Amino acid sequence: MERKWHAHVGGVNVCIDGPRDSLIPDFALAPADCPRWGTLELRSSGLIMVAEIVSPESARADRDDKPRVYAAGGVPVMLLVDPIATPATVTVLSDPEGGAYQAVTRVQLGKPLHLPSPVGFDLDTSIFL
Repeated sequence: MERKWHAHVGGVNVCIDGPRDSLIPDFALAPADCPRWGTLELRSSGLIMVAEIVSPESARADRDDKPRVYAAGGVPVMLLVDPIATPATVTVLSDPEGGAYQAVTRVQLGKPLHLPSPVGFDLDTSIFL
């Protein structure tokens, strides 16, 4: 089935519905007709998924701040790749409600991880090794 989704690797601005905060995720997956704020920013409620890769400089923001912001903005799925954790992990957060993700699944980097709907994909996290 062709889904007509667009993958954005860095450089895309996401406007968070509600407060209109702007973030730049490391990766965003959006339908071709994703609603926009102005001409440049994709609206968070129209996204399918975002992903962040944790670095020493971004650890607090990626692990603590961004999941709350993305959940509040209605992003259905967030992937958090954390190669600096001990052990290194990949976490999928889903089911945003009340400003927080209700479902959290974490695996050690290298293990398979199911990305829930609307993505609906089994991810081989060894691609991040």
